[in-house]
Amino acid sequence: MVNEILHGISLRQYNTFAVEASCNQFVQITQESQLPDLYEKGLLRDTFFILGAGSNVLFTQNYPGLIVHMASKGIQHFIEGNYIFVTAKAGEVWNDFVWYCIDHGFAGVENMALIPGTVGASPVQNIGAYGTELMDVFYSCQAFDTETGTFTTFNNQDCHFTYRDSIFKTKYKGRFIITSVTYKLSLHQSLNTAYGAIEQELQRRKIHSPSIKDVAEVVSHIRVEKLPDPSTVGNAGSFFKNPIIPRTLFEQIKATYPQLVSFPIDENREKLAAGWLIEACGWKGKTEGNAAVWKNQALVITNLGDATGLEIYTISSKIMNDVYQKFGILLEREVNVL
Repeated sequence: MVNEILHGISLRQYNTFAVEASCNQFVQITQESQLPDLYEKGLLRDTFFILGAGSNVLFTQNYPGLIVHMASKGIQHFIEGNYIFVTAKAGEVWNDFVWYCIDHGFAGVENMALIPGTVGASPVQNIGAYGTELMDVFYSCQAFDTETGTFTTFNNQDCHFTYRDSIFKTKYKGRFIITSVTYKLSLHQSLNTAYGAIEQELQRRKIHSPSIKDVAEVVSHIRVEKLPDPSTVGNAGSFFKNPIIPRTLFEQIKATYPQLVSFPIDENREKLAAGWLIEACGWKGKTEGNAAVWKNQALVITNLGDATGLEIYTISSKIMNDVYQKFGILLEREVNVL
């Protein structure tokens, strides 16, 4: 049976920006068996939005439809040869899942420690950090089809993963509700410490043969130093995607701005650090009304306490305009704007 349908409740505690907004209807899903009942009652026919930890969403107005809050919990695994298949329910906090894997000696997700959000959102966004992306460890997910009222399984290829993107953000946007995700991890450590400041921090700690736990702790330390804690400062982590541009354009920009921070994708494309572009436009630490760009990482927009979603959206638009005017690059918001 479906949990009680609530009406007109505040969503402030359900989004990490901590902006005030309400919704017409709200239901919390603790068991995936509740979804067919929602479907049968016709509650998934009209406007609805799937909400996990609310770490990748910006409410700019009251939501007119149904908020489906995924809160199912549970993690289990089995070992087959040198691989471990770990299945987690959609409502599991992503960082809790990462540390479950680390505590069990399962390698593959340590570079993604402390990414905010829930397991169910991880394939939608193809989350990633410090040289690792979800698509590297994703095996499959179970999802509920709101058009047919049935459950289906998507494998890695089905999801059409690209940088911070998947089929759940394009062709099937808003159609499927992910209920659990299975990851294929390894018993053998193959650490990636070359990205960002991981190697430097390991050396500072005099760790020469790091474990997956060491890497996760270092990544967490770096993130805490750079990024504000959503429990004290409203934010959604990285607000913009790092733009991927043709190498010809990259070389033109690099010639004018030699300090440009970038990462090669292949022989034809380069990924630029959006934070560097924003900082180069003078936005780092800048405040407008109740919204601000974080002092330690220009990629993050924060709520100083009473910002509205529209205030945050407005400052993001100004940033995008300035970056485009200076570099000819149109940044893309990583955050879902409602």
